[in-house]
Amino acid sequence: MDNNNSKSGGQLPPFLHNTRLRRIMIFIAITVIYGVVVSFLYSMVSAVVLVAISIVGLIYTIVMMNEISSDTNKYIADLSYRIHRGEQEALLEMPIGVLVLGDNKRIEWANPFLLNYFKDENVLQKTLGDLDHNLEETILKYEDSNEFHTITWRDNKFSMLVQREYNTIYFLDITKYAKLEERYDNEQITVGQIFLDNYDEITQSMTDQEISNLSNYVTNELASWSQKYGMYLKQIDDDHFFLLAYVKSLNDVEADKFNILDVVRESTSKQNFPLTLSIGISYGDEDLNSLADQAQSNLDLALGRGGDQVVVRELDGTARFYGGKTNPMEKRTRVRARMISQALNELMNDSDQVFVQGHTRPDMDSLGACLGIRRIAQMNGKKCWIVLDKEQVHSDIQRLLQETKSYPEISDAIITPAEAMAKATANSLLIMVDHSKPSISISEDVYQTMAKKVVIIDHHRRGEEFPENPMLVYIEPYASSTCELITEMFEYQSHEEEPINKVEATAMLTGIFVDTQRFSMRTGTRTFDAASYLRSTGADSNDMQQLMKENVDNYLERNHLISLVEFFNDNMALITGEDDKAYDSVTAAQACDSLLTMAGVDAAFIITKRLDGRVGISARSTGNINVQIIMEQMGGGGHLSSGATQIDDKSVSDVKEMLLETIKNIDDNE
Repeated sequence: MDNNNSKSGGQLPPFLHNTRLRRIMIFIAITVIYGVVVSFLYSMVSAVVLVAISIVGLIYTIVMMNEISSDTNKYIADLSYRIHRGEQEALLEMPIGVLVLGDNKRIEWANPFLLNYFKDENVLQKTLGDLDHNLEETILKYEDSNEFHTITWRDNKFSMLVQREYNTIYFLDITKYAKLEERYDNEQITVGQIFLDNYDEITQSMTDQEISNLSNYVTNELASWSQKYGMYLKQIDDDHFFLLAYVKSLNDVEADKFNILDVVRESTSKQNFPLTLSIGISYGDEDLNSLADQAQSNLDLALGRGGDQVVVRELDGTARFYGGKTNPMEKRTRVRARMISQALNELMNDSDQVFVQGHTRPDMDSLGACLGIRRIAQMNGKKCWIVLDKEQVHSDIQRLLQETKSYPEISDAIITPAEAMAKATANSLLIMVDHSKPSISISEDVYQTMAKKVVIIDHHRRGEEFPENPMLVYIEPYASSTCELITEMFEYQSHEEEPINKVEATAMLTGIFVDTQRFSMRTGTRTFDAASYLRSTGADSNDMQQLMKENVDNYLERNHLISLVEFFNDNMALITGEDDKAYDSVTAAQACDSLLTMAGVDAAFIITKRLDGRVGISARSTGNINVQIIMEQMGGGGHLSSGATQIDDKSVSDVKEMLLETIKNIDDNE
């Protein structure tokens, strides 16, 4: 009985297995039965006719519904087959590589598209390591990532996705698009400015024929150089050239480290007319005006760092420096000193008051320059305030401050950063001396308050950090000291005003004396002219000696540091202080200076923990090694023969390793 029911149940019309069709059939059946019952109540004949029609209609409906159900099933089955077949064909034929891995990174399957990149290699059941070690390393590198990564494999570029849970890797060949992107990058426009640093100074003493020969030589060298790398060069003045190139050419020139600098310098030096180049190059924008402005800014940076170098910078990017391995040539003249002095006087006269500040932990050059500026402001009838943190000064500065108490007008003009902030107005002028980096000013807050009216007077090479839109910039890396630059300005002040006094002259001469290491380094004829002028205005050599005297503690600390010296690279000396002991930065710098007096030492470095908790490095050189480049690599700056930097959150031992690694990297890239 049960078997029969089961059998009959299995013989139901096909359409009744469809829920929706079954419901429609039930509705039709109920409607017909209801109509027949009603017809029997009114007319037997009509009811019989209606029954016959209903039976025929039901039979027809059942047949049609069976056909519809059958056709639908056939369509679904056919569609499923086509979809499944399409999936298989797509997996085999689609232009995306698919790699399926099994245990131990064995290849279980790869679609034909990917097999083409293996050429005739049999890849199945081989491990990735046996087949392609580089591919294995790449997959392992990104196997925990669910994102696409661009890789290079077998001279092709791929966008690769690793699905670790399915042991499947997808490779989309983007070589064509990568080449288009590379071509786009290579064909970006580069704008450059080339300047002959000391052309005017050299040609002043030359005959017309010699000037013509020199100009022809330089022009021919630059033209050959530009043609070699596919660049456009146009001379726009005797000492100025315009450069236009693609980024690809720029990359090639950078790979050659701008050898044109060495070629021109060495060739002209042999002719006793040492000429150097400064180049500023910019790229990374479609706006040619922006590129031209950036190129000029880069050239200004190269000149501010002493010339004989190249500054390359992408718009809003980080500057890259080339060259700068030689001492800067003297390019300033008495005419320029007079023009700077006059411009400074005008700015002072247009301001209600003047503020001057040096760098943190000021030395004699920094404070001496501040005193000189205060005197120049007084000569122009302006009140000048010297911003100084008296709690952060060395013993020599303390002695100088003690000396100024005999001059109330000077002593009263020395104020704290907080007092300066309170006195400053929108029409106040700020003069930064002996530095150009706001971050190392006595007070960066004072700078921010008067950032719209800033003057910079410095003898250090300009770095990337620089005030935005200063009103006047006088950076002369050739000068021995900032005091030398300011001393020259006194010649162009009113002689009716009270002249520089004894303590000011002594402080400024001491600044020159200290920065030149007793007139033994970075001195020129202008250095001795400035020293002679200060001596004639009352600078006292005995007072200088008193200012430079060390106290016993500093003397013992300096000698202790010198005893820690070690030598490396045959001609370099290094002092490394203790991790748990802090030293005064001036004492450390003096110890570093002492190392240069040792035979065979061309460069000296000292690493100590500073009183402010940071680790400081002082670097000195005889000029044969550019310590400025080393310090810049570590976030600092300075001169070719003098540099420094400070590093946060590192121990003295850690910084020592950083320094040695930096020197090694620079030597490897030479």
